[in-house]
This record gives sequence, structure tokens and C-alpha cells, in this order.
Amino acid sequence: MDRGMPGSTSQGRLTVEVRHEGISAVVTPEGELDHHTAELLREPLERSVEEGYSRLVVDCSRLEFCDSTGLNVLLAARLKAEEADGGVHLAGMLPVVARVFEITGASAVFTVHDTLESALRTPSGTEQQPES
Repeated sequence: MDRGMPGSTSQGRLTVEVRHEGISAVVTPEGELDHHTAELLREPLERSVEEGYSRLVVDCSRLEFCDSTGLNVLLAARLKAEEADGGVHLAGMLPVVARVFEITGASAVFTVHDTLESALRTPSGTEQQPES
């Protein structure tokens, strides 16, 4: 169920879509996340937290590549979300992207889900419903 206003941005090799579902902002990058495209993901992640969606679900099922710059964008989003009593949940990573997280150890600092559906299940902890 899609709630809120959907949106998308694009720059050639990366498209980012955002929708709100319950207390979560679902951010779906599609394509290649690298030095040239990282800002396209950074902006909607930061905006979502600013809008009160501190529970960020990144649907990685269409993300074909992620370099260290992309990883740093996700790590920075994690810090901002945690400052707002939320977190970043990664869902549906393809093996090539999951490998980057495994090699760097970053998978240990994110909540990783096999599917988007499991990431969207009712969260526990201190994550709050955004104010309207």
C-alpha cells in the first residue's frame, strides 16, 4: 500500500524512487550507485528523515552496483536516521551488491532483509510514526 507522495529522480545510470508506506520511507535505487550518482540517493534519504520518516527501507533489488561512495551515502543515512530514533533497513540485495557489504563489514551495521516484504513488517524498538 503506497501512502504519501511518490517521487523519483534520475541521472542516466541511476534512478531513485521514493514512496511512504506506514512509518517507513521506501527508497528504491535502480542501476549503478557510484561517485557520479551518489547524490541522487543521498538527497531523498536525507529529505525522508527531515520529513519525519526515520525508518528508511532501501529496496536494493534493482541496484546493480555499489561502490564505496554509495556505501558512504548509506552509512551517513544510517547515522541521521539513528539520531532521529530510526534506522536503515536494506532489502533484497543482489549478490554483487551484498558482496561489497560483506567485504567491508558494513552488513554488520545495517538491518538486512532478504525481501522488501520482510523489511516492511511492523518495526520494533523506538522508531516512531512521523508527524503529519
